[in-house]
Amino acid sequence: MAETNLINRDSLARAREIDFVTAFGGSIAKLMEAIGVTRQIPKQAGTVLKAYKATGTLASGKVAEGETIPLSQYQTEAVAVTEITLKKWRKAASAEAIIDRGYDQAVDMLTDEMLRDVQKGIRKDFFDLLATGEGSAQGESFQAAIAQAWGQLQVLFDDDGVNAVYFLNPLDVADYLAAAPIAMQTAFGMSYVENFMGLGTVILNSSVPKGTIYATAKENLVLYYIPVNGADLNGAFDFTADDTGYVGIHEEADYTNMTAADTVVCGMALFAERLDGVVKATIGA
Repeated sequence: MAETNLINRDSLARAREIDFVTAFGGSIAKLMEAIGVTRQIPKQAGTVLKAYKATGTLASGKVAEGETIPLSQYQTEAVAVTEITLKKWRKAASAEAIIDRGYDQAVDMLTDEMLRDVQKGIRKDFFDLLATGEGSAQGESFQAAIAQAWGQLQVLFDDDGVNAVYFLNPLDVADYLAAAPIAMQTAFGMSYVENFMGLGTVILNSSVPKGTIYATAKENLVLYYIPVNGADLNGAFDFTADDTGYVGIHEEADYTNMTAADTVVCGMALFAERLDGVVKATIGA
C-alpha cells in the first residue's frame, strides 16, 4: 500500500500546470507594472465592455448678485465597443515520442515553447492596435522623434499630468543604448527602460515597425480579459489557473490513442481607451 502524501505522477502533472500559469501570470503582471496599467477589467458572463467619453461645456462663472447660476451641460457617449474572444490551443505528444525523447523533452520543453508563442500572439495584437493610433509626429533622428511624440502627448492630455509610455523597435534605439549607461529590464518577452531620457517608460520589441514610435499615456491603457477561473467557465471545465485567471491549462492522458495532451486557453486584450490619444511618430524623412 502506498504511503500517505506520496508524490505521484498526477501530483507532478498538477505541478507542471501550476508552473505554466504562474510563469505566464507573473510575466504579464510585471509588464502591467512596467507599462503602468492600473485598470484590469475581468469579463463577466453575458456582458459587453463599452468605452465612453464625457463631453460638454462649462458655463461662465460670472454670475451677478442674485441671478440664477446657469447650468453647465455635459453628456457621455459611447466611443468604442471592445470585445474579446477566448482563444484555444492544443498539443499532444505520443507515447513513442516520450519513449524516444523522454518526458521532459517531448512534453515539458514544448509546453514552455507554447507559452512563449501565446505571449507573442498577445503582443502582436496589442501592437497592431497601436498602429491604428490617430495622433502623429515626426523627427529627423530617434531623439527628435521621441521628443516630438512626448510633445504631442502633452497637447492631447493637457488636462492631466501625462505619464508617457513609448514602444520602439530595438534597432532604432541601439546606437543610443550603446553609448548610454541604461539599466534594461524584461517583462512578458519585452525589454523596457524606466524614465528614459526623463520622458517616460520605453518598451522595446521587434513587433514595432522599424522607424516608428508608438506613444500614449499610461492611463490610456486598459487590460480586458476573460478569467478562465471565472466567467462561468469553471462551472464546466477544469483548468489550472493562478489567481489572475489570465491563462488556463489542462493536461491529461488520452488512452484511446496513447498521447499526453495539453489544452491551453486565454482571452486577453491590452487596448487603448482613446485611439486619438495614441501618437505614431516617424523617425526620419
